[in-house]
Amino acid sequence: MLAVGVDIIEVERISRGLDRHGSRFLDRIFTEQEQAYCAGRANRLAARFAVKEAVGKALGIGIGDIGWKDIEVVNDGRGRPELVLHAEAIAYAEEKGIYQWSVSISHTDTLAIGMVVALGQ
Repeated sequence: MLAVGVDIIEVERISRGLDRHGSRFLDRIFTEQEQAYCAGRANRLAARFAVKEAVGKALGIGIGDIGWKDIEVVNDGRGRPELVLHAEAIAYAEEKGIYQWSVSISHTDTLAIGMVVALGQ
């Protein structure tokens, strides 16, 4: 089984969330590790937001079915993005038989995109 999810977002949307709600916005959507890595840079945050949406699409569910922080984007030692699932996201992936993920992100000053490929049984 192969599943793909992709999402694109305007960086300005994340900037507005930061301006309006500050740390409350960050704490609702991003893990501590994601926040530390992004250091308030809206384009990096937007890319992670897009990946979270893309994971929901690959799982065939909406973000309302799982929490934002149940999907975490971390970086390996070389900066390559990797996906870490928590709580309900793990349960949905197991239900679908998904055992491996590949993540790709890209961003400019105005747009961010996240793509995931899920491999399962």
